[in-house]
Amino acid sequence: MASGPLPLRGVGMDSQTRCAHYRQLIDVIALRHACCETWYPCHLCHRELADHPAVPWPAARGAEPAVLCGVCAHRMTASEYLGAGSCPACQALFNPGCKAHAPLYFELPQRP
Repeated sequence: MASGPLPLRGVGMDSQTRCAHYRQLIDVIALRHACCETWYPCHLCHRELADHPAVPWPAARGAEPAVLCGVCAHRMTASEYLGAGSCPACQALFNPGCKAHAPLYFELPQRP
């Protein structure tokens, strides 16, 4: 996994990636956007700070990390994140409501 600082941006973001839009204790993830290779806490942060429309993480890049735990900086794939209720590295709980926005962040397989 790459080291060094990530391109991470958010509106009013705290040290655990909570932003001005989502500030619950369990709002501790950032999502990588394929359009700019930048990590944002939410789609609203991307809308406010980027100069382009958001593009969901492509299914073809599913083996690459697309989600960051804001507590411990563990990176995971979209499928790892979608299958977990907490960080596999530090066990920080994730907001289950975030998964309702999954199509905004990830290109998901079509269901028959």
